[in-house]
Amino acid sequence: MKFGTKTTAIVLLLVGLILVNYLASSIPVRVDATAESIYSLSDGTKKMLGKIEEPVSIDLYFSKDANSLPIAYKNYAARVQEMLRQYVRASRGKIKLHVVNPRPDTPDEEKATASGLTPQVAQQGGEQFFFGLIVTQADQQKTIPAFTPQREQFLEYDLSKLVYSVQQLDKRKLGLLTSLPLQGTNPQQMQMMMMMRQQPQPSQMIMTELEQTFKVVTVEATATELPADLDALLVAHPQNLTPKLQFAIDQFLLGGKPVFLAVDPSSQHFKRQSNPQQQMMGQGPQNVSSDLAALLNTYEISYDAQKVVGDLENATQVQTGGGGVARYPIWLSLRGKAAFSSKSMTTAQLNSAMFIESGSIAHKAGGSLTFTPLVETSSQAGDIPSMMLQFAQPDDVAKQITPSGKKTIAALVTGKFKSAFPDGAPKDDKPADDPAKKDAPKPVEPKSADSLKESKGTSTLFVIADTDWLFDDYSVRKFNFFGQTAAEPFNDNLAFAANTLEFLGGSQDLISIRGKGTSMRPFDVVRKMEAGAQKQYQAKLTELDARLQQVQTKLGELQGKKGEGNRLVATPEMARAIEEFQKQQAAMRGERREIRRALREDIDRLENRLLILNLLATPFLIGAFGVWFHRSRKN
Repeated sequence: MKFGTKTTAIVLLLVGLILVNYLASSIPVRVDATAESIYSLSDGTKKMLGKIEEPVSIDLYFSKDANSLPIAYKNYAARVQEMLRQYVRASRGKIKLHVVNPRPDTPDEEKATASGLTPQVAQQGGEQFFFGLIVTQADQQKTIPAFTPQREQFLEYDLSKLVYSVQQLDKRKLGLLTSLPLQGTNPQQMQMMMMMRQQPQPSQMIMTELEQTFKVVTVEATATELPADLDALLVAHPQNLTPKLQFAIDQFLLGGKPVFLAVDPSSQHFKRQSNPQQQMMGQGPQNVSSDLAALLNTYEISYDAQKVVGDLENATQVQTGGGGVARYPIWLSLRGKAAFSSKSMTTAQLNSAMFIESGSIAHKAGGSLTFTPLVETSSQAGDIPSMMLQFAQPDDVAKQITPSGKKTIAALVTGKFKSAFPDGAPKDDKPADDPAKKDAPKPVEPKSADSLKESKGTSTLFVIADTDWLFDDYSVRKFNFFGQTAAEPFNDNLAFAANTLEFLGGSQDLISIRGKGTSMRPFDVVRKMEAGAQKQYQAKLTELDARLQQVQTKLGELQGKKGEGNRLVATPEMARAIEEFQKQQAAMRGERREIRRALREDIDRLENRLLILNLLATPFLIGAFGVWFHRSRKN
C-alpha cells in the first residue's frame, strides 16, 4: 500500500512539473535577465505597436530543413521568432504571425521569391535557404530580403521600422534648406543657362536617393517660416538665414521634429566658384564657411567655423601639381570600426567615408543633453585655421598639424533642448520703406507665450561639420553604361546620408529605439585560456620555425659540397646535423601535444564543473523549496 502511495505521489509530482512548465510557457509574462535587455521590447516599440489601427500580417520565411544550415542561423532564427511573438503579444491582436518553411519547388518558395526575399547560400554544401520577412497591411507590403546574424543588435529597430513603414500610405515630407546645388539646376535657371550657353548641373546622387523615400520640399533662405507638415528638416551649409527662419528651425526642433544640420568651415563648392583675384589680394573666398552660432551655442554644441580638422593617420592620397602623390591630411578618408559608432543604426554598418576640409564639434561641459559621437578621427588629429589653407601645399599642411586627440565630425544630440529664442519670435529689423505699405495692416507677431521655451519631449538633432561629403565628387565614380550615365559608390557617404535621414524621418517611437547586444555570449574564461595557450603555442611554433630554418640553411650549405662526379658526399657533420634536426623536430612535436593536452584538460575540467552545476541547480532549488514548504506547514 505504501509502495502504491509513493508511486502515485511521484507520478503526480511529475504531472505537476509538466503542468507548471506548460503554464509557465503560456503565461504572457517574461523576465529578461540579460545585461542589455535584448529579449525585451523597448518603450518606443510598444508605443508604435499600440498605434496600429488595421491588422498587420507578418510572414517569417525560414528554411529550417536545409541540411547544411549554419548553426548561427538556426540560433538566430529562434531569436527572431521569439522577438516576433513579443510583437504579437504587445500588439493585442493587431499583428498575426505566420512561420513558413519554404521547401524547394513548392508554392511557398515561389511566393518568397516573388515577394522579393533573397535566397542565401550555405558556405558548406552550397545549399540555398530562405531567411527573410514579409510584412503586409492591406495592399502595402514591405520586406527584409535576408536576415543576417551580424545585424542582430538592430533586430528590434529593423522589425519596428518595417511594421511602421507598411502603415505609411504617403511619402514623408523632408524640408530642404541649403545654399548648395544639391538638387541641380532648376527649370527657371536651366532656361537662363541655356541662353548663356552654360551647362546645367545635374542633381546630386544623394537627392536621387532621398526622393525615393521622401517628398522633398524646398525652403528658401529668405523664408520666414517652414512649410507645414514637414516630418524632418535637412539644413546644409546655411547662410544668411533670416532671424525668423532660424526661430522656425528652433521651434521645429523643440516641437519634436528631427533636424539634420550640416555646417562647414571650408566648402569646396564655393571655393571653386570664388574669384582668384580676391584670394590674391588676401580677401579670401566668399561663402566658404557656414554656421548657426545662435542655435548651436544654445544646443550645447561647440563648433568653430574658422578651423579645419587635419588627421595625419587618415590623410587622403592626392595628386600634386608636379604629377606626384602626397598625403593630404585635411581630406579625411576614415575607415574601419574605430571611425564609426557601432551603437548607432546610422553608422554601425559603415566601412569608409570621405570628408573634405571638415570642422569638428564637441559637447560643451556641463550640458544636460545627450551627445553621441557618430564619426570620429584618429588620435593623430588637430585643428588648423582655414585661412592658412589658401595656398598651402599638402606637405606644408601636414607640418602645421599638432595632434590633440580624437575629433568628432558628426554626432547625434538628443534630450530636452532649450530655445535659442527665450523671448519669443524675433521682430522684423527692416521696416517697410514702401509708402504704399505704410497703411497696410502689419502681420501679427507671435507672442512670447506662444513659442516653446524647451522641448515638449525628447528632441533629436544630427550635426555634422562638413557639407562636401554630400556631393558626387567625393562619393561616387560615374561612367558611361550603354549610353547612360551610371554611378558606383567608392565609399559609404551615400549610405551614411540615406541611413541618417531615414532614421530621423521615422516616427519618434523609432528614433527612441537603440541598438542592443547580441544573444551570442562568449565564454570569456575559456576564451582567455585558449588565447593564453595559443600565445604560448605560437611562441613555441615561432621558435621551432627559426630552428628549422637554421638547420635547413646549414643542410643547404652542406649539400652544396659535392665530390667527384658531382655527387653528394655524406660527411659525418651532415649526418650529425640531420640527426640533431630530427631530435629537435620530435621534441617540439611533443611539446605541442603537451600544450594542447594541458589546454583541453583545463577547459574540459571547467566545462564538467559547469555541467554538473547546471544539472544539480534545478533539483537543488526544488528540494530547497520543498524543505522550506514542509517546515512552513509544520509551523
